[in-house]
Amino acid sequence: MTDSEFDTLITRAMNELPQEYIHGLENVAIVYADEPDEHQRAKANLQHGGLLLGLYEGIPLTKRGAGYTFVLPDKITLFKHALMMVSSSPEELFQQVKRTLWHEIAHYYGLDHDRIHELENQ
Repeated sequence: MTDSEFDTLITRAMNELPQEYIHGLENVAIVYADEPDEHQRAKANLQHGGLLLGLYEGIPLTKRGAGYTFVLPDKITLFKHALMMVSSSPEELFQQVKRTLWHEIAHYYGLDHDRIHELENQ
């Protein structure tokens, strides 16, 4: 899959997610990379051989105070190779991209993994 095709999947996923959550994103860059870098692997506590599908890096809305000014954008990174590895078809890849993107956006809104999994299983 080319980078352009992967970028199109991300755009399609963004368009299909509930728009009230997308429009609420402020100062957030959504990017993709083939693999996480060493800093991202350490931040995610990723063990050797582990897969990281996506990563939110920033200060969640629930943790921002009055001093939250002049900061770099938060970043959501989707990892192309890992997402492709866990998907067996183009449609499954799209659904995984969409789910991972939603998961990382949920972190931006301050949800932890337990709450995200609880919402996913409803």
